[in-house]
Amino acid sequence: MPNNLGEQPYERGTPQRLGENDSPVEEALQHSFDNTVNEGAERLQRTFRAMLVTGFFGGMEVGLGVMAYLAVLHETDNHLLAGLAFSVGLIAILLAHSELFTEDFLMPVAAVVSREGSVAQLGKLWGGTLVANLAGGWVFMWLVMQAFPEWESTIRESAAHFVDAPFSLQTICLAILGGSTITLMTRMQQGTDADIARIVAAVVGGFLLAGLQLFHSILDSLLIFGAIQTGADITFLEWLSWFSYTLLFNILGGIALVTVLRLVRTKELVQQRRRESPADPDAARGEQD
Repeated sequence: MPNNLGEQPYERGTPQRLGENDSPVEEALQHSFDNTVNEGAERLQRTFRAMLVTGFFGGMEVGLGVMAYLAVLHETDNHLLAGLAFSVGLIAILLAHSELFTEDFLMPVAAVVSREGSVAQLGKLWGGTLVANLAGGWVFMWLVMQAFPEWESTIRESAAHFVDAPFSLQTICLAILGGSTITLMTRMQQGTDADIARIVAAVVGGFLLAGLQLFHSILDSLLIFGAIQTGADITFLEWLSWFSYTLLFNILGGIALVTVLRLVRTKELVQQRRRESPADPDAARGEQD
């Protein structure tokens, strides 16, 4: 029965509307969740060729940020100012619709959990984007080091900070924070339709990643690549050793500290998507070459 104010009484166990939508979560949260899953599903459905091209451009555009980072670091020797400059690369990736491997810890995973894509598609996206990011970054860094040979000492010192770091609790935590920071940046960008707000999120992410020298598998690999190209005493085996554990803990930080918690927060929406989606996404959509 309605109460004296004409409102329906609360019944225990009944989800309550928290906005204009019919979902048991806030309207803004549902909007963000829908954007996240839809974008993740779109990425999973790309052809392998499209993944490689998008990832290659992503590697080159994050290289644009590395170039800005080195320019400021060379002139000021201030990592915080250089971190602000690095955000140019993340803004370029955002506006040019390119892609970094570490941006795929939230949206595609949410799509897979919601049955809008498959684990096989996620593996293809991760593998293709990662390789393409590194290839694009290598090419761009070769151009940068040929254009600015005066940055040689700066990039060698920057690269040594990572490859010479011992595997320890500190470096593990730096890699976890690197993965969680860029995943949270992606989450903030998906939470708004305003381009200026997305750009602000990119600036914040760039400042934290590069300014605090967090361990980031793609960003820092470009610094190491540039140093190798100048003839620095760094081997590919040393890079691979550093890269392997950084990559692992980037993934752990992005998924465990951000993605899983967001999925738990939107559990009802995930369940609704799963009910509406086919049990086998590959069978419904077909595999794309």
